[in-house]
Amino acid sequence: MDNQKELFPVVDEEGRVIGSIKRSEAHDGSKVLHPVVHLHLFNSKGELYLQKRPEWKDIQPGKWDTSTGGHVDLGEEVTDALRREVREELGVTAFEPVFVCRYVFEGKRERELVYVYRTVYDGVVTPNPEELAGGAFFSEQDIKEHMGKGFFTPNFEEEYEERIRKVDGEKVKR
Repeated sequence: MDNQKELFPVVDEEGRVIGSIKRSEAHDGSKVLHPVVHLHLFNSKGELYLQKRPEWKDIQPGKWDTSTGGHVDLGEEVTDALRREVREELGVTAFEPVFVCRYVFEGKRERELVYVYRTVYDGVVTPNPEELAGGAFFSEQDIKEHMGKGFFTPNFEEEYEERIRKVDGEKVKR
């Protein structure tokens, strides 16, 4: 189970730290803006690795989601949080993240400043069973077939369609 006393920074929409909040407060419906990192990990065939969220998660349990997603801890740099989360969740350390964008996501119970990155990686991915319920590579066709059916998190669906598949109106080069 997640540590509900873990501290996250509270940020403005530019990412400037303006306070702190406990994890339990960040997801209690208060919608206090806090930063998270996402990595979309593609292999050289263009398949996207997705994680299955465990049933014990407080947000979107049991759904398929971004390759890696996690909170930035209080006092931690965004890129350090990204590398930490990828290592903790997927066991991957040798990758080069490419910044895609930053945007505000608002769900039913939380509001997050999402820092989105992507990478191409053909090494071994070892999902951590203490963090994830599993993971797999999905083709673009596989993703299309599952969209809008409650299989993926709403955040993943929006991010994939609006920020990963498109860059300036064109499909992302893999």
